[in-house]
Amino acid sequence: MKCIDATRLASESQDRDLSLPERASLQMHLMICTGCRRFNAQLGVLRQALRRVDALSDEGLDTERPPRDAGDAP
Repeated sequence: MKCIDATRLASESQDRDLSLPERASLQMHLMICTGCRRFNAQLGVLRQALRRVDALSDEGLDTERPPRDAGDAP
């Protein structure tokens, strides 16, 4: 498997369940490729960060801009 295929599968695995052959091929590639292993780990970190942002927005917290001071114009 080439790295481009491994990164595509790693990315797709965030949105769908991979088939058994896809999972096996990706896992074998990740065992030997440090770069793709790092990419896969970074995808996990990004997913966790997005879940936290989503949780904050569900709680009604404004995640787009800091709170205004009383003296700020509307």
